Amino acid sequence: MDHKNLELAIQLRRELHQHPELSNQEVWTKQHLIDFLKATTKLEIVDRGRWFYAIYRAGEDRENIAFRADFDAIKMKEGIELPYGSLFPGISHKCGHDGHAASLAAFALEVAQNGSDKNIFFLFQHAEETGDGAAECKVFIRENGIKEIFAYHNMSGMPLKSVNIIDGTTNCASKGMVIHMEGKPSHASEPEKGVNPAFAIARIIDAIPGFIAPEKNKGMVLCTVIQVDVGEKAFGVNASKGELLLTIRALYEAEMDQLQKNLENLATSLAEAQDLTVSFSYQDYFPETFNHKVSADKIREAAQNKGFEVVEMKEAFRGSEDFGHYLKETKGAICYIGNGVDYPNVHSHKYDFNDEIIETAVELFKELAAM
Repeated sequence: MDHKNLELAIQLRRELHQHPELSNQEVWTKQHLIDFLKATTKLEIVDRGRWFYAIYRAGEDRENIAFRADFDAIKMKEGIELPYGSLFPGISHKCGHDGHAASLAAFALEVAQNGSDKNIFFLFQHAEETGDGAAECKVFIRENGIKEIFAYHNMSGMPLKSVNIIDGTTNCASKGMVIHMEGKPSHASEPEKGVNPAFAIARIIDAIPGFIAPEKNKGMVLCTVIQVDVGEKAFGVNASKGELLLTIRALYEAEMDQLQKNLENLATSLAEAQDLTVSFSYQDYFPETFNHKVSADKIREAAQNKGFEVVEMKEAFRGSEDFGHYLKETKGAICYIGNGVDYPNVHSHKYDFNDEIIETAVELFKELAAM
């Protein structure tokens, strides 16, 4: 990688770090990335509102491939002293999306300078943390006839600059589930005159271990109780409303869907039996991220060609990644580049993206584009 380009990428990364923006609010971030590409390349820029992509065109008869980076931040204070620390209290780039975006911009800069025999699309995506960024951007695949798409995520606890890969599921499917139940209030001294949803909600919670039991599922299935909110803090009133917030998660999306169905069926039957009304809502949906083997093998080969350490992941991450939306539309794969075995974990106060891996990501992407 050209040394000047690497310096520009590190500078860009730190500028992004200073201006973190939450999911679906990344106005400055998106425009700064566009301005960088316009100032350093002559690539075509396609602005799609909350997201955008750049294009290097090799010719109409050439294959269309894509590389994606996310650029949103999270609600977390900086926690450490940095000369380029967050300017916005309570918001910071503690997942390293500033580094992902800077890496993709640097890769675009190198392709613009050196060319390629493929049409390369550089996709800059918003709102990965909430799961709805890729859900919105996935139209990009069909609109542009993308044959293959790649991405990377930085990860601590892995050897520095190592390329970590797995076939099949690499990130679990997950979603937030809210079960809302409503009965009838009464005086606390006359509970029989009201309908309290607390007992139905307790039954649902009690049933969770049975639904997620390993012997009943092909892969790992989890159901995490996030919050139970029943009634009000008034000792004279029998509760009449309640909500149960759950995060449901599974190695295989079909088993997450079955868990959701089991919870809905149980809640509905309890509501009917106890004269309650019940409703369901969902948010932060992430599909399972399923690497296509042919694409994962390309990552292995590209990393080996560059002399990078290739580590075969033994299991998928429980945490989710919305890149799975793209892999339902076309072939592709995501890998993890190591920050270092003892490097602070992502989403922790001591974490800052490791600039040493920008060059690793760019060189890996360049090799993939040349294959």
